[in-house]
Amino acid sequence: MTTTTHERVGDQGIVHRRTFQASVEDVHRAHTTADLFVRWMGPRGSHVRLDHFDPTTGGAFDYTVEVGEGRYRFWGSYHEVLPTRIVHTWQFEGEHGVTLEMLDLVEVAPGLTDLVVTSTYSSKEACDQMVESGLDEGGMDSDFERLDELLAQLA
Repeated sequence: MTTTTHERVGDQGIVHRRTFQASVEDVHRAHTTADLFVRWMGPRGSHVRLDHFDPTTGGAFDYTVEVGEGRYRFWGSYHEVLPTRIVHTWQFEGEHGVTLEMLDLVEVAPGLTDLVVTSTYSSKEACDQMVESGLDEGGMDSDFERLDELLAQLA
């Protein structure tokens, strides 16, 4: 089973790494195609409602993850969308600050892709909160497990 590593970098950064058994193209497509994105984003049992999704350079997104009675809204802007890199900012409703996120997709071997996500938070406190929220317990790791399953179906 593949795991995601999370490494704190300085006061405001976290680097997340995971290897997917899929091509760079498929990992990219799962991040930039609406009907694929909603199939893996959010914890198991959740539903993602896309209010806006334009994953192109200069585009933007606005979506809500619905889990039971909970609603969690995220929005942001795409600054660069290339075949091996996605740079975007995001915000979470109810919290202050903008997070800059760079996703680099690196082909390790044919059909094997390293995804390196570098998240830079607006403050040390915001980064501390993200670490304390449990990245590997129902957060990013859960999303990436669902992404693994989706990518296996695309193969």
